[in-house]
Amino acid sequence: MKAKLFYKNKKIEIDNITKCSLWRKFRGLMFTDKTTNPLLFEFKNARRRAIHSLFVSYPFLAIWLEKNKILEYKIISPNNFSIVSKKPFTKLIEVPLNNKNIPIFNFFNDANL
Repeated sequence: MKAKLFYKNKKIEIDNITKCSLWRKFRGLMFTDKTTNPLLFEFKNARRRAIHSLFVSYPFLAIWLEKNKILEYKIISPNNFSIVSKKPFTKLIEVPLNNKNIPIFNFFNDANL
């Protein structure tokens, strides 16, 4: 799956996204290695939800969305107990920090977003 995301009049495309099933929503990136594809979490209602990085051994980028509009993003380090978005969201993409995803991280870094 591919996602076209928008933030401050800029566009980024993320390829090879895995849409999460109900079970995968609970597991997320836990117990995976950093070569895992980005994960898409979709929710019916917009609200602030806490995520964590317990049992994740590498940093990842969390991108909170409403439709395809980026509301917020943050690099999450391993073993954080609770990370809460500032705004309600209906979608979340978790992007592992690895060589194939460097252009995604550079987009956020280079654009001074």
